[in-house]
Amino acid sequence: TTATLNQLQSIAPASRFETRRFRPNLVIQPANGATGFVENEWVGRTLAIGDEVRLKIDTLCPRCVMTTLAQSELPNDLEILRTAMQHNGGNIGVYASVVQDGTIRRGDAVTLA
Repeated sequence: TTATLNQLQSIAPASRFETRRFRPNLVIQPANGATGFVENEWVGRTLAIGDEVRLKIDTLCPRCVMTTLAQSELPNDLEILRTAMQHNGGNIGVYASVVQDGTIRRGDAVTLA
């Protein structure tokens, strides 16, 4: 979520916690202004996206050294993984399984069931 990226950025302001470092399929911006590692609480629950898509949140997503490597104009930065390890057990994001497929559109409402 953008909440997790923002939380990590606030902890290590000299680093660049940009989404492309983590190669996500979806980036969710919590609508309620939630902060911190919000998706950690989603494990075992179902995420509804728009009118169609339902995803079961299976587990947290542990990150590896690939997130620290230089990409385009992003520099090599060991603090990326170090910060995630120290403050969230190395996890950034979640893994999910499709319960009901469909089309996801930018701006679709996202709710937990």
